[in-house]
Amino acid sequence: MTFAPGDGMAQKKKKKSEATAAAADTSKKATPPKKKASIGEKTKSSRKIEGIFTFYQDTVTGSLQMYIKKDQLDKPFVYQSFSINGPTSLFLNQSMHRANFVFEIKHYYDKLEFSQVNTNFYYDKNNAVSKTQGVDIAESVFFNDKIAAEDDEGYLVSIDGLMISDKMDPVKPLMPPGTPPTAVFNLGNFNSGKSKYYKVNSYATNAAIQVDLAYDNPMPFNQGGKDITDARFVRVRMQHTFIEVPQNNFRPRLEDPRIGYFTTEVNDQTTKSATPYKDRIHRWYLEKKDPGAALSEPVKPIVWYVENTTPLEYRQTIVEAGEKWNEAFEKAGFKNAVVMKIQPDTATWDAADVDYNVIRWVASATPSYGAIGPSFVNPETGQILGADITVEWATGSSTPIIEGIFSGQGNTSEAIDHAFHPDGHQCTMANELKAQFLAGATLMEMNGATAAALSTAHKQFLYYLILHEMGHTLGLNHNMKSSQMWSMKEINDTSLTHKYGLIGSVMDYPAINIALDPAQQGDYYTTKPGPYDLWAIEYGYVETTPQNEEAILNNIASRSTDPKLAFGNDADDMRSPGKAIDPRVMINDLTSDAIDYAAERFQIVNNLMGRLRAKYSKPGQSYQELRSRFGYLQNQRVSMTSVLSRYIGGVYIDRSFVGQNTTTKPFTPVPAATQKKAMQVLSKYIFAPDAFKADEVLYPYLQMQRRGFNFFTTSEDPKITSSTRSIQGSGALAHLLHPVTMQRITNTSLYGNEYSVADMLSDLTKAIFAADMSTSVNVYRQYLQNEYVEMLCSIPASKAHDDVAKGAVIYNLKKIRSSLASAASPNEATKAHRANLVFQIDKALAVK
Repeated sequence: MTFAPGDGMAQKKKKKSEATAAAADTSKKATPPKKKASIGEKTKSSRKIEGIFTFYQDTVTGSLQMYIKKDQLDKPFVYQSFSINGPTSLFLNQSMHRANFVFEIKHYYDKLEFSQVNTNFYYDKNNAVSKTQGVDIAESVFFNDKIAAEDDEGYLVSIDGLMISDKMDPVKPLMPPGTPPTAVFNLGNFNSGKSKYYKVNSYATNAAIQVDLAYDNPMPFNQGGKDITDARFVRVRMQHTFIEVPQNNFRPRLEDPRIGYFTTEVNDQTTKSATPYKDRIHRWYLEKKDPGAALSEPVKPIVWYVENTTPLEYRQTIVEAGEKWNEAFEKAGFKNAVVMKIQPDTATWDAADVDYNVIRWVASATPSYGAIGPSFVNPETGQILGADITVEWATGSSTPIIEGIFSGQGNTSEAIDHAFHPDGHQCTMANELKAQFLAGATLMEMNGATAAALSTAHKQFLYYLILHEMGHTLGLNHNMKSSQMWSMKEINDTSLTHKYGLIGSVMDYPAINIALDPAQQGDYYTTKPGPYDLWAIEYGYVETTPQNEEAILNNIASRSTDPKLAFGNDADDMRSPGKAIDPRVMINDLTSDAIDYAAERFQIVNNLMGRLRAKYSKPGQSYQELRSRFGYLQNQRVSMTSVLSRYIGGVYIDRSFVGQNTTTKPFTPVPAATQKKAMQVLSKYIFAPDAFKADEVLYPYLQMQRRGFNFFTTSEDPKITSSTRSIQGSGALAHLLHPVTMQRITNTSLYGNEYSVADMLSDLTKAIFAADMSTSVNVYRQYLQNEYVEMLCSIPASKAHDDVAKGAVIYNLKKIRSSLASAASPNEATKAHRANLVFQIDKALAVK
């Protein structure tokens, strides 16, 4: 063998390298790899909580680990969060339902990922486009962590970073840019070190973990309400709930716009329809025990527990009210679908278990709502999985004391806050209902009503409160149009109201029914679901098959033209100036002639005002209750003013589908005669010089009770003109002169409206100026005329108002100026007032 030069050295190096490698290999075999810790070792100092998921909480540190079985991976679960305790000004009250979504847990190498499932879209599998499902949809992984330990059946992972955080539900609300630091209470910054677990439970079908989240704000500009112990250090208690998706035969049911259910919106990505919607209504899963029977009990009814926080004297009334919903379910083929139980003090179950639906009472320091009835669903199907109803003591008991009185608010409407349902709509029904009830109770007491009559009225009030909130938990949203079911003559006919109800739906915000003549008094509130409610429940819960569902549901929905089934929800209602168009879809109204009903209500209030002091000035007490009763009656004027003003420039809506039995067009302008009638009632009871004359005997007595330094930031005298201006300005003028209202009046002239912007302003100017043009102008009218002129003067330069409105405004300003120039002013106050009006008009019109 021949070797090349240097081969001997190469061979030596090769042998040395092989020897080194062999030694290293021997070393590896001698030192086996480090064994991973077992689940037992990782949890040896922890208590075990078993259920749908198994949790291990360290008994020394409190840290929490979660065990996920392998067959639970890539499987949908429902997440639902609840606030349990926190600042009421941020809507963190007990049992407020918050985040609701579907999530999955995925295994990725040495980690577990928690990701939210997007449920907003539908794809028809028979369409090739469905192969793009998931394209251009951003994935949302809200938590991941390394696997701490595993065995043959599952994985253990620490979840402190998930639970002691706001990853699933941002607790601290985002403030709009530019919000003053003093305007809203601010939680400050999250402090994980001071946060902790409060309670960890795992049940058969859900897990509920309550955490106390700490927030620090060293320099709070807003100290919050009385519920805030120290604004620098605040803890919020939240509940994270993981729920197993039910395995049953539930099929999503599509929304029909003629009927009002809460929905989960779903877009059909594979349809050619002009309405690519497959929105799923929210409803419980009910299945007949006897599928062939026309009327059968459900396999699993909707069970409610009246929690032992409920006052003893109200428990039976609440049970009776809840059971009234069974009449509606009978229309859908179910008997005893709703079961009401009273929770005994010895009950061992935990209300944190979402398998229990509870009606509870609380007495919050500063309630953000009067009552609320939210539910939560599986967003993939719309199946309701659980619900709660919470009633505030101050509302349910209808105490006449409200915090707004103590803080110096002269108008009770200013004390009404807003609560929200999961879809974001406002629900102030309980507070509105209470304000209406106390105004009615004041009238009853003034007319010498017996204790028994007052008790009946309150029982009907409580019935309505529970019926309404329970209706929400059954999936129904508001119906603000149903209060128009009966005429003025029919509303107190109990042969009708006991059979059908006082209004078409318990999902409305009705005015309390108080007869001008006590001898004619009927029901104060409806005490049963109305015709609309029965119809809506039939649509939502009637059993169908995939083959007959479309025909059955279309047949039910086609009855929408029945006047007793009238429907219009929050999207349609006109409580805000300029909003919506149909005046019949409104809160705090009653009867099919809401204008005459409002006029009658004004008469009732005016008749009462002069008698209030004698009734509510009680020896040994302050004038606090007198002031409160005055506020509730004043609130009636607020409500009626809003009701009346919406008829001016209004449009009646009909949502019937093409081919239904109706001759009504989708949009019909309110007849000119009706608009002018509403203007006349406003002129008489709101704009006239003597509109508030009946109140004047009370003004020197509207004194708040002193409480510490509650007058420190303001004077304690009643702010009378602020109250009347809010009725005239915010209640009427803000709507009538709103750019949307004025433009709608002009637009509707193209399809039937005969009451132009110029006509409306002419009548409005006459109502506000004509009565005292040749006399002195009293204080009410000075403020009213000033506000009217100021609002008119702002319109010519407005970018929101159209040219037709501007032309009519300029024309009326010139008319007003001409009238003022020739008016006789009998005193200095009137001269000064009119000179100011002329000055404003000249400046606005640039008259030299």
